Amino acid sequence: MTDKIGIDSYREGHKYDFGGGGGVSGEDGFIKEQDRLLPIANVGRIMKQILPPNAKVSKEAKETMQECVSEFISFVTGEASDKCHREKRKTVNGDDICWALATLGFDNYAEQLKRYLQRYREQEGERANQNSAGNVPEGKEETSTYRGELHSSLSLRRFERCKSIW
Repeated sequence: MTDKIGIDSYREGHKYDFGGGGGVSGEDGFIKEQDRLLPIANVGRIMKQILPPNAKVSKEAKETMQECVSEFISFVTGEASDKCHREKRKTVNGDDICWALATLGFDNYAEQLKRYLQRYREQEGERANQNSAGNVPEGKEETSTYRGELHSSLSLRRFERCKSIW
């Protein structure tokens, strides 16, 4: 079976149902297209964040990016999952994703993700300590700005790269 752009869709033993019909995801071994792709609204929102406010993004561009990022995530996650399977573990964690990125040649992404993951774990540990000590009022959790900082720095670099191509 091939999908709408001719790519073999029996990847890793999964069969994709591109007909829009069929049963629930996983039934009869089929995964519905909407279950294997990131939500297009989220993809479009991320794309627009890097563009000037008056820029428009076509539906075709959003769909193309949706396919690409979904395939990239599947590719990286599949590599991490294979590692876990070889190590007889059932849970893929952040370190496995970092390893997969580095193994697949995405060293720059792996380094960024390692820093983010380390910072995230530190903040989660601090939040757990504060919650156990009763220092944070109920419903008043602190929010991290590091994710926004990481996204901004990555977006700026991507924009600079794209600008040089244009």
